[in-house]
Amino acid sequence: MTIAQIDRTLMADSGEPSLDEMFELLYEIVPEGYKAEIVGGAIQMSPQRHTHSAIIRAVLRQLEARFGEESLIELDVRLDLPGYGNAFCPDLYKLSDGAKMDRKGNWRYGDAEFVLEVISRATADNDYGKKKDAYAAGGIPVYLIADSYTGQCHLYTLPEDGKYRESVTTDFGVPVDLTGTALGVTLSTDRFPRD
Repeated sequence: MTIAQIDRTLMADSGEPSLDEMFELLYEIVPEGYKAEIVGGAIQMSPQRHTHSAIIRAVLRQLEARFGEESLIELDVRLDLPGYGNAFCPDLYKLSDGAKMDRKGNWRYGDAEFVLEVISRATADNDYGKKKDAYAAGGIPVYLIADSYTGQCHLYTLPEDGKYRESVTTDFGVPVDLTGTALGVTLSTDRFPRD
């Protein structure tokens, strides 16, 4: 079935496709080496890069060293968030101990303690805008953006009334202090590569 046929079938059957239907479409059309998610009802795709992967792996290793390899940490796994048509696949997120999936087999955003997004040129506006707003609206306590183009990390904490009340920007190479957050850890960024 072609992309156009799938899209028309979804639209004809249900008017506007649900997030589940849109994700089924994504499984059919996303080429290998690309990440796809739904932001504000629009499908967004971005290529995966070595730099992107290296940063995610560096954070994953540190979190697993702190919380154990059995901790609930997901990479590029769907997480539905508040707002119209928001089904993101964060680069990495950590769930609280005891987190449970919903009846559809998806994690609940209320159980996410930490989200990492690594910037891609094509989707940077989402990470700094719509996605940041949705993470804040969902009460995600810690949101970290790693921007390999500027060589900076942007840390957002204390979500309240749909906005993050605190933000700190640090350069790659400077540790990101999360000791005062739900994670209680300091992340090293000295191995974060730049584009």
